[in-house]
Amino acid sequence: MGLKELVKQQLDRYFNELDGEVPSELYDLVIGQVEHALLESALEQTANNQSKAAEILGISRGTLRTRMKRFGMLS
Repeated sequence: MGLKELVKQQLDRYFNELDGEVPSELYDLVIGQVEHALLESALEQTANNQSKAAEILGISRGTLRTRMKRFGMLS
């Protein structure tokens, strides 16, 4: 199963659990959750080597650090 299908499956589950309640700012919620997980995974795969993680992600190390700060991943 591809990432798209996994995300769709989880979104369907999320909507089902809302039981008819209408979510707000869903786009920001989903993008934030996915980005956070993506950063964590890239860092885990590179034993927390930020340069290698940035390379895997196709972003600069500075951008990676900025995004890590956003998610409280830096001390």
